[in-house]
Amino acid sequence: MGSLVKKGLNNYVKQLQEHPLRTKVITAGVVSAISDVVSQKLSGIQKLQLKRLLLKVLFGAGYIGPFGHFFHLILDKIFKGKRDTKTVAKKVLIEQCTSSPWNNLLFMIYYGLVVEGQPWVNVKAKVRKDYPSVQYTAWTISPVVGWINHKFLPLHFRVVFQSVAAFFWSIYLNLRARSLALTKA
Repeated sequence: MGSLVKKGLNNYVKQLQEHPLRTKVITAGVVSAISDVVSQKLSGIQKLQLKRLLLKVLFGAGYIGPFGHFFHLILDKIFKGKRDTKTVAKKVLIEQCTSSPWNNLLFMIYYGLVVEGQPWVNVKAKVRKDYPSVQYTAWTISPVVGWINHKFLPLHFRVVFQSVAAFFWSIYLNLRARSLALTKA
């Protein structure tokens, strides 16, 4: 079994090196799918909602994977691949001031409009109400993820690492949305 896992991991790393964008897109889609299945089960949804699952996969594969791929390439070009403490701090700061707020805002809008099918007026009200606390919580967690990512991981693993962190973040957001809905009921 160990050699099978090792062979699979080696093949995955080879795909990351030979076809980085494609591999990150597929990885982000798969991680989004697993995250949504876990979120649905933890939220108490008895029957898997396939449409919601597919829409979350579309967001992961169509946005998260490509955005992360190009964002990290740009950061590495700007900072010439450096990983000293000062450079990593700058990368994390840029990430927290640009990508983090943008990704959370876009996810909330996408989730409300596309996944839940809510009208814009409802989505706008929910974003206005919940976005500040969501982003504040992100800023308490994601700088640590960013630091680990930029300091210790090679470029081709950064989107994968962020996808795994997003797995847990997505579960948090889903459980938070459920607890807010239950307190209103």
